[in-house]
Amino acid sequence: MTLRSAYQAMKEPASGLSGEGSTRFEQRETGRLEAFSDGIFAFAITLLVLGLRDPAQVAGSSLAAGLVQEWPAFFAFITSFLTILIMWVNHHNMFNYIRKTDTRFMFLNGLLLMTVTLTPFTTMLVGDHITGNDASTAAEVYSGVFILLAVTWNFTWRYASKGHRLLSANVTDEHVKSVNRDYNFGLALYVVVFALSFVNGFVGILGILLLGVYWAVTASLRTLVS
Repeated sequence: MTLRSAYQAMKEPASGLSGEGSTRFEQRETGRLEAFSDGIFAFAITLLVLGLRDPAQVAGSSLAAGLVQEWPAFFAFITSFLTILIMWVNHHNMFNYIRKTDTRFMFLNGLLLMTVTLTPFTTMLVGDHITGNDASTAAEVYSGVFILLAVTWNFTWRYASKGHRLLSANVTDEHVKSVNRDYNFGLALYVVVFALSFVNGFVGILGILLLGVYWAVTASLRTLVS
C-alpha cells in the first residue's frame, strides 16, 4: 500500500464497507451529536417545571383556590412540555435521514438547540403575564422564539439535505421533498400564529399547542429510513 492509498483509507474510513458494516459506521458518526442533543432536550424540558410554584404561598389563599388561579402557569407548562417532546421526536426522526456530520452541521445543530433552551424562559413569561395587560407581548415573544426555532431547523435540514450532503444513501429525492414541504408549511404557520399573538395572546399560545399536534401527526405519518 502506497502512502497516498493509505491517506485515502484514513480520509474515507467508510470506503469498502457495505450493508450492515456501513450502517454501523454511520451510526457511530452521528451518535455523539445525537447524544449531546438528547441531553439538551432533556435539560430544557426539565427546566420547565421550575416555573411552577406553590400557589398557596404566592396567592396567600387556600391551596385549592391557588391551584385554580395558577392555571396559566400549568397551561404554559403543558403546552411547552408537549412542544419540546414533539420537537425531540422530530429531531430524532431527522437523524433517521442524516447519517453523517461535519463541523458546519454541528454548529447549525447547536444553534437549533440554543433556541430550544429559550423555551423555559418564554414559558415563564407566558405563565406570569398571559392574564395581564402584557399578555400579547408574552405571546409575541413566545411565538417569536418558535419562528426562530423553525428558521434554524430549516437551515439545519437544508444544509444536511442539499445534494444529499449528509444523508443516508437510502434517502430518496421524494423523501427530501416531503420533509421540505412539511418544514415550509410549519414555518408559515408559525408566522400566522405570531401575527395572531398581536390580536389575542391566549389565541397565540393555543396556536402553538395546535402546531405541536401538527408536528406530532407529520412525525407519525412520515416513512422512516432504515
